[in-house]
Amino acid sequence: MSTDPTIVLDAEGFSRVVRRDRDMLHWLVSALKCDWEVFVSAATLVEAVDPQISRAAARWSESKLDVVSVSADTSHTATDMLRTARLHGHTHALDALVAATAAELSRPVTILTSDPADLTQLTQDHPKILVQPLT
Repeated sequence: MSTDPTIVLDAEGFSRVVRRDRDMLHWLVSALKCDWEVFVSAATLVEAVDPQISRAAARWSESKLDVVSVSADTSHTATDMLRTARLHGHTHALDALVAATAAELSRPVTILTSDPADLTQLTQDHPKILVQPLT
């Protein structure tokens, strides 16, 4: 188990990397230099698609992160989180997959998100997950 900080990005966090947002790139470069692990759910890659951004930019960004596949276990964890939070999958499925990705890492994790309220609600029973808003 890693003792370095572990980060999971939501779609907005990943999109900011893809768009080469100055603050986000500075943060990412610093995190990678410090050997922090930065994860993104494979589902997030789909959610973050923007037809105005080149595929090459998205693939470059993806190559800098650890992409976590969505397994049946991940979907079951996400389903349980939705039920516990009393949230509907049609509205919150992708947030739940981000939360489940963090939960399955089995160590303290910080989720960087543009939607801290929903992710905080989804992770309420997971004390090792800290939800931080993107600024």
